[in-house]
Formats: sequence, C-alpha cells, structure tokens
Amino acid sequence: MGLTIHYKLKTKGTATTARKLVEALCQQAHDLPYKEVGNIVDLVGDECDFEKRKRDDPLRWMLIQAHGTVSLSHLPRETEHSSHYVSPKRVIAFTAWPGEGCEESNFGLCQFPATINTERHGKIKTRLDGWRWESFCKTQYSSDPNCGGVQNFLRCHLSVIAMLDKAKQLGCLESASDEGGFWEGRNLEALVKEVGSWNQMIAAFGGKLKDLLGGGIEMPIANYPDFERLELAGQSLLPPEMEQLAKLIKQVCQNPV
Repeated sequence: MGLTIHYKLKTKGTATTARKLVEALCQQAHDLPYKEVGNIVDLVGDECDFEKRKRDDPLRWMLIQAHGTVSLSHLPRETEHSSHYVSPKRVIAFTAWPGEGCEESNFGLCQFPATINTERHGKIKTRLDGWRWESFCKTQYSSDPNCGGVQNFLRCHLSVIAMLDKAKQLGCLESASDEGGFWEGRNLEALVKEVGSWNQMIAAFGGKLKDLLGGGIEMPIANYPDFERLELAGQSLLPPEMEQLAKLIKQVCQNPV
C-alpha cells in the first residue's frame, strides 16, 4: 500500500534493438540523481526464472517483475480472472534505486516464448509478442522525514517520471500510470498535496489495525516521527472499504490455518 508509479514498455525488433533501448535508459538513469544504478544484465533460459533463484538473490525482485502472464479466461472451466505465469526466455534489464525509503525501479525488455505447456490445458499460446516490460515503483515512503521528507520524495518520484519520459522519447513506452497524478498533470503542488494525503490515510489505517489487533503491526508509516499527527489527520480520509479491510485482516489474523 502506498503511492506508486506503474509502467509498461514494449518494442519490436531484434535483441540488438532491445539492448540499445535498455542501454539508453540505463544512461538516462546515470544522468539522473538516482542513488544507485546497477549494471545491465542479459539473461537467458532458466536464468530468467525467479523461482529458480534464492530469496536473497539481488536479481530476484527484478525477475519477479519481469515475468509475464497469459489470460486463461477464454478456456473451459476457467474463471474471468484466471491467468498463468510465463517466465521470459530472455531478459535485458537493470535496477535503479531512486533513494532512501523508495522501492527499486526496474527497467528492461523481455522476450517470451510463443507457447507454454500447462497441466490443465496442454500447450497454449502466450500472445506475448515482441519485447515487453511491466513494472512499478512505490515512492510513497521516500517522503518519510527520516529519509529527507518531501524533498527526498520529489527527487525519487520525479527521477522515475524522467525515466518514463525518456522511454516515451525512445518510442518504447506502452503506458504509464502515476497514483500521484504527476505523470498526467505535471503539477508539483498537487503531487506534494497528494503524497501528504496518502501519508495521512495510511497512518490512519495503520492506527486502525493496531487498535483491532492490539499492536504487533509493522508498517513503514509508523516510523515517521509525526505518525500520531498523520494518524489523527487521516481519520476523515479513510474510506469505508478501508475500515472493512481492517476488520477482514483482524478476522484472518485471528484464524490462522
């Protein structure tokens, strides 16, 4: 939970074309105020499957985001939302960390197999043509005063936006969605106001969970030095469905399998 930027990349052509695009994006990351930018990795076959990597593998999170999905809803005995995991057959990508409190942002392009074998339906088409990438970066908690507050948040959030601007310029941005509204509106004042509202709402939700469960809840927002003020201010922002979610969490936590 938290303000997040979602994005999809796509292109056609050869591996050389994909590599050049990823190299251009990596150079852009180096030119921006990212805290850390990793090297480009070029993986094939089983190297691309996050399930074949240890949990502490530094590439695992990037490869989790790199996997694709194919819809099964058109097949017999499947529900509207049924899907199947598809591991890439090649990944050209890198990881860039915007800064303290922020998630890593991963950028790259993947090539997927034309078909996969499933236990239930045998061989099916993936329809994942060309080179693709789908990822997200949660910037919310870079606004923590312990990490630098709003100034740090803006640096992190706008760095990811600048990467998407570069991808659009290169012609490989398929879509982008910014929960802060900045991608669409380019309004800094509105972005600052939005992250403040998110902080208040999440703090109120965290406080609600603590009251229901009697403590023991770990949430990044609870580490903010002004957590209690945010919690109080967020009470009026908490939508009814969040109240319902908190009660559901209590029910599930009190009835472990």
